[in-house]
Amino acid sequence: MATELIELPGGTFRMGSTAFYPEEAPVHPTTVAAFAIEKDPVTTAQFGAFVEATGYVTIAERPMDPELYPGVDEADLVPGALVFRPTDGPVDLRDWRQWWDWAPGANWRHPFGPDRDPAAPDHPVVQVAYPDAAAYAAWAGRRLPTEAEWEYAARGGVEGTYAWGDEVTPGGQLMANTWQGRFPYRNEGALGWRGTSPVGSFPANGFGLSDMIGNVWEWTTTRFTGQHRPAADAPACCPPPSDPDPMVNQVLKGGSHLCAPEYCHRYRPAARSPQSQDSSTTHIGFRCVKS
Repeated sequence: MATELIELPGGTFRMGSTAFYPEEAPVHPTTVAAFAIEKDPVTTAQFGAFVEATGYVTIAERPMDPELYPGVDEADLVPGALVFRPTDGPVDLRDWRQWWDWAPGANWRHPFGPDRDPAAPDHPVVQVAYPDAAAYAAWAGRRLPTEAEWEYAARGGVEGTYAWGDEVTPGGQLMANTWQGRFPYRNEGALGWRGTSPVGSFPANGFGLSDMIGNVWEWTTTRFTGQHRPAADAPACCPPPSDPDPMVNQVLKGGSHLCAPEYCHRYRPAARSPQSQDSSTTHIGFRCVKS
């Protein structure tokens, strides 16, 4: 039931950007070996098959370890995750806590909480922390991509600002599921979707890969260390981490349905964002690769 793999040749490309955010610099030539990458992000249905086969329990479904979260009230150490809540109107965009809430009981089955709708089977799975994604990849006989592999794949052979060129909406066509309106209070919806969308709803890139940009951020094995420099990648040979380290940030790639020009202009291949390994949210998913 795993997603179809698309074989990519190895090659050298210009990684990074100096046009947007400082952590994307410097632009530098990077070479990757040949690998295969999943055509789509892993869906809720596919992740469900993994859980059914293994009995795996995600990070969001486990009580939090008080030793890892000193100072947190014991009553708050319950299973749950972060969920996006639109605000009632314009807010100071420097304070993300205005649109993110902790929801007890939120997990990959019910991303916004147990009293909300279940996750759609054909949408990207969300509420998966880094160890959850790595565990699925190992079960599927695959692994998570490095940042370089991910960016090479996302570019689709195109040396442009976006995965499809230098225009954000070529010919007026919306190319990815990103925020349409004024963040974080008014979203007109991308092709009608105001959250995640079914995988493959938007045009594929030059390599035939869908949703490399927008929809959900995607985990990589690359540790975030600020600007580009030699970073610690989780070796593909080794077991995935069973427990997250909240003090370690991984690189996320691709942007999500919550990215807007005025807040998160990160729906580009070069864009990158740090995220702690224990993070489970409504806008982070993943896809796998195979060497």
